[in-house]
Amino acid sequence: MESGFLTFILVSSFTVSSSHTDTPDEVLVAREDEPTTLICADKTVRGAVAINWMQKLSGADEWKLVLSANERTELSGGASKASMRWTDPNFRDTGVFSLFFLPKMKDGGFYSCLIKQQERKVKERIILLVIFKVTVVPAAPILQLSTLALIASVNPDSAVAKITWEAPGGISMKSERKPNTGTVAKLPLLQISDGGAYVCLVHPQGDSSRAPFPFNVDVTVDADNVASFTNITHAPLISTATQAHTSFTLTCPAVQGDYVLLHWQPPDARKRTNMKLVYQYDRWRGSTLLTEQSKKLQLAGPPYNAEAGSFSFLLTPGWKDGGLYACDVFLNSVAFSQRTRLSVLKVKATYSSSKLQLGCLYSELSQVQSAKWTYQNKSHQLHSETSGLGSISTSLPLPITSDTAGNYTCTLQLKNGQTVQATQAVTLPHEESVSVTTPSQLPSLSALLLLVVPLVAAAVCVLLWRQKHISDRSIEQSLSVHSGEAENIYENPEDIRQQAPPEGSVYMDLKPRGEDDVYEELERCERCQS
Repeated sequence: MESGFLTFILVSSFTVSSSHTDTPDEVLVAREDEPTTLICADKTVRGAVAINWMQKLSGADEWKLVLSANERTELSGGASKASMRWTDPNFRDTGVFSLFFLPKMKDGGFYSCLIKQQERKVKERIILLVIFKVTVVPAAPILQLSTLALIASVNPDSAVAKITWEAPGGISMKSERKPNTGTVAKLPLLQISDGGAYVCLVHPQGDSSRAPFPFNVDVTVDADNVASFTNITHAPLISTATQAHTSFTLTCPAVQGDYVLLHWQPPDARKRTNMKLVYQYDRWRGSTLLTEQSKKLQLAGPPYNAEAGSFSFLLTPGWKDGGLYACDVFLNSVAFSQRTRLSVLKVKATYSSSKLQLGCLYSELSQVQSAKWTYQNKSHQLHSETSGLGSISTSLPLPITSDTAGNYTCTLQLKNGQTVQATQAVTLPHEESVSVTTPSQLPSLSALLLLVVPLVAAAVCVLLWRQKHISDRSIEQSLSVHSGEAENIYENPEDIRQQAPPEGSVYMDLKPRGEDDVYEELERCERCQS
């Protein structure tokens, strides 16, 4: 009997498995360790039926028996679990053959419900079961200022198109899909207001119009306690220098972090006071905290990528922006710190009435070994003098000559041997300067008048001479017309105007005030012209 029974089971299993396909009739996403029901029913089937529930786990090649039953017996197969059972003990009468159990992550895969009657296949239903698991880090209670990580994973992973997260209020969250981990969403620097119900949405492969499977995750933030970061890894201090107003890279720890804080202590501080926060960036929330000092800072681009957690900063410093910088990168509950002590070098030129003074300014004196001026002509020795802390200068007499023109370089050497230079070019003065105009260079008003008045007088003389010439011709013509009249032609000029004037003639009404006064101006003009 026992041998025959085993033979029946093996043959039955082989016959059932040979008819299976991997195209599911339904995709079901179930949460790990939560009650799950795989639906299989046919209420048209009554009486003597045979039911086989089979399982093909993710990554497996063969189907295995889970549960089997006929009109006389019920059997648990090798793939059965302690929590597995029929949802309806009277399935023979009701036609409901659904399977209930509490799945684990490893139980994801294909499930088949095969219904037979009189050795004839009545119905087969294939279900793809995707097991979902969520992990919340850190475990409750979650302290303020800690980094909350919500990690969603599924099995089989290939059955899911994507997983998304929503914060309370339906606000979309940034998430990243990480191999062998799952889809991760984080909230750094957690606040009490961040507590509430978060939703994980699982989108299966296939029909994109189908609604995703939602799963709630409750987050409660401890209102009384704040997280402290005691696990800090410090990198060796970087001691360096750069020129003012040039781009300088402030290096951060080489880890993929969640957020970054940049603190700064001004140069040459007499007291080592607490460092000031000057920049903060949270890549998960996409938020940036800026300060006045942030205007000279920006997150560095390639090969760095702040959105992916690879941080560094570009600083364009002024002379007073040296000092101590601390870049702290946070990953979950671990912090990594990189400190940089920076000296900034600046040169400037100041003109006075008798000399050109070249100044060299530098900051963070605690790490400076020396500073000096040099000329491009090495044989030319410069006299330098200290004009205060962090300042050295040299002077050149004016005017600048070919012996003093050229490049002057200030070299700053740090105690670690590193050097940085800044160059000031001194050029010869231009032969003609248009940038500055002194009063002595302006022409005097009298000189201008001496030039202009003769020109104007000559122009007037030419005009009067022309008028005299034309008038003489007109007078002669008029006298010839009126030679028989005894009256003066100039006493009645209207009589002359009524005559048809010769072409090109000009008539003048001259009223003499005295003898020969009419021609006085004309004669003077002729004298000027000659």
